Amino acid sequence: MLQLWGHRLPSAWVLLLWSLLLLLLLLLPPPVAPTPHGASYKPVIVVHGLFDSSYSFRHLLEYINETHPGTVVTVLDLFDGRESLRPLWEQVQGFREAVVPIMEKAPRGVHLICYSQGGLVCRALLSVMEEHNVDSFISLSSPQMGQYGDTDYLKWLFPTSMRSNLYRICYSPWGQEFSICNYWHDPHHDDLYLNASSFLALINGERDHPNATAWRKNFLRVGRLVLIGGPDDGVITPWQSSFFGFYDANETVLEMEEQRVYLRDSFGLKTLLARGAIERCRMAGIAHTAWHSNRTLYETCIEPWLS
Repeated sequence: MLQLWGHRLPSAWVLLLWSLLLLLLLLLPPPVAPTPHGASYKPVIVVHGLFDSSYSFRHLLEYINETHPGTVVTVLDLFDGRESLRPLWEQVQGFREAVVPIMEKAPRGVHLICYSQGGLVCRALLSVMEEHNVDSFISLSSPQMGQYGDTDYLKWLFPTSMRSNLYRICYSPWGQEFSICNYWHDPHHDDLYLNASSFLALINGERDHPNATAWRKNFLRVGRLVLIGGPDDGVITPWQSSFFGFYDANETVLEMEEQRVYLRDSFGLKTLLARGAIERCRMAGIAHTAWHSNRTLYETCIEPWLS
């Protein structure tokens, strides 16, 4: 029998004490197992743009680590510098091989942040990957409807050509070997664009091909499409291409909802908008090379979607 300070306690008191102890144990919260580092945030994959490398995204990496500590962030170090001029389908294959293992280890999904030309690479990835698990696809100042403008990049690559005659190069088999020609979109030569474009016209569903239905289905697996751009970009032309707007034959910009690819829902834009899965973040005062280093832009347009 239980003793207390040298005295025996009656059996009834023993039972009462044991009952109180058991009740106390039941009322206490269960022990909580320690949460693995970063388990609360989905992994983030970053794809760079033309002539870029992983080093360009050091500020973005810092911002994510500060606001979402423990997040696994992978800045893919592929097709850096001049290698970014390789044909985009070649790049898509390379990046696909890199992202598959990351996705396989992330059953809750991943986020994609894809800058400039990289935004087109990522959109193609979402089209061709049947089992991708992308929650948020963040397109950061990317020429999603193509490019039609004289930039320093173009002047370096094709010094004797201007935008009015660059179609002669880009819409040739030789020109399509350069990534920038894969999304060159001349509104004055739409027929040549549709026939010659080996990349943009295909992922847009503007030209019939046997994979169009499957690619649309794959693309619609994405949880959310976040489009980011602004009028002071200085490179993406027209800048509204970041939001799927583009020139008509008179070089008047038509917004996304007026584009043929939207009206036909050729690869799923209209469906995404109908289900509330498209976010548009327009910000003035940011030059093209500053999108991934601007803290205000990150906090306003990127951070809210990194669940």
